Amino acid sequence: MSKHITIRPAEGTWVVRAGGAVLGESNAALELSEGDLPFVIYFPKSDIAMALLDSTDHTTANPHVGQASYFSIMSKSRTYANAAWCYEDPKQDVAGIKGYLAFHVQDGVMVEQI
Repeated sequence: MSKHITIRPAEGTWVVRAGGAVLGESNAALELSEGDLPFVIYFPKSDIAMALLDSTDHTTANPHVGQASYFSIMSKSRTYANAAWCYEDPKQDVAGIKGYLAFHVQDGVMVEQI
């Protein structure tokens, strides 16, 4: 694995909420640390209510991970544009996050350990 990135099981149960609704809860989340940045929790897609996410055309590239695809979160009160991302084809050193989603924490979107 890249020395720049560390992936490990996230201890305990993690939940993601948007607009007050629970999008997912997982005991199988992963914690990804990249350099000096704060860690990010990645949820298995199977633990997320994917019907509340809408795929967008937005992408970004990370030299250590690969190309990220984005999703908007559709809540009753608003749409959180490009608020979730995944790496459908991550680089080999970080292949463990394939099939996982991360969420941009912002006003109305929370990721927390319960």
